[in-house]
Amino acid sequence: MEPEVIEAELVLPTHLSFKRVQMYEKYPKGQSRGRHWKHLRQIIQAENYQNFPPDEPNYVNIESPPSMHPCKKICDITGYEAPYSDPRTNLRYANAEVFKLIRSLPNEYVQRYLAQRNAAVVLK
Repeated sequence: MEPEVIEAELVLPTHLSFKRVQMYEKYPKGQSRGRHWKHLRQIIQAENYQNFPPDEPNYVNIESPPSMHPCKKICDITGYEAPYSDPRTNLRYANAEVFKLIRSLPNEYVQRYLAQRNAAVVLK
């Protein structure tokens, strides 16, 4: 005797959780794959900058008032933020290694570094 065949509807998930989701399933055709970046022209059109007063700073008029925050002090040798300055040469430095280098520099090199920063002073 043959076993009786029973028909049953078996519902399977569309993808198994342990398998990687393919890119075409995740992003169907025509859909963006990530963050959509806007160009400046699109931002200007979307924000209606024509309606803003002309003296208010925005993307269209780049001129803005000067910053009220003090300028950051930058190390003259490395370019990192410099919390220290040498009292003898007036050069700014970021750490002890740079300080040793500054103290070993001849006067003409110190003057060149200061001239680049527009702080050239005649040292004695």
